[in-house]
Amino acid sequence: MKFLVAGLGNIGPEYELTRHNIGFLTLDRLADNHKIDFTTGRLANKAEFKFKGKQLHLIKPNTYMNLSGKAIAYWLQELKIPKENLLVVVDDIALQFGSLRLRQKGSSAGHNGLKNVELMLGGQDYARLRMGIGSDFSKGQQIDFVLSKFEKEEFKALPAVMDKSIEMILSFCTIGVERTMNFFNKK
Repeated sequence: MKFLVAGLGNIGPEYELTRHNIGFLTLDRLADNHKIDFTTGRLANKAEFKFKGKQLHLIKPNTYMNLSGKAIAYWLQELKIPKENLLVVVDDIALQFGSLRLRQKGSSAGHNGLKNVELMLGGQDYARLRMGIGSDFSKGQQIDFVLSKFEKEEFKALPAVMDKSIEMILSFCTIGVERTMNFFNKK
């Protein structure tokens, strides 16, 4: 069985350690844990590995955040992976830093990357792992906030947050979205 895990972010060194790139950072850590490298592919950097009999394809779209859906739609079709085996890993300002929420489907909640995924896939019925980055910004400063680097304390806590999200990604691919949500999502 094959799965596509798409971490959202922006390409380029100026975005590398920003809050908006937490999806990229998490997939980089997952790849490092499994001693695999990303290679440049069509519309995305791509890596793959086997885990408990499942084939995991990781992509980091190189289309920039607001066009992420183009890469995801391409790789779903190219690899013949059903939409129910897609997991999108994304930042979320509605969750405090460190909070994680897996959802089977749902709205974009104003996130431009998810809006494009929704547009390209023709709906909201795909799983997403929302990684909280907080909302410590003044009115009108949202873009500056998501494109800023993590605070020192956040950066220290980030590896543990990413490790928990990696557990959730691997769980999604082995026991499914509902059991993973029941196990990890806390009220």
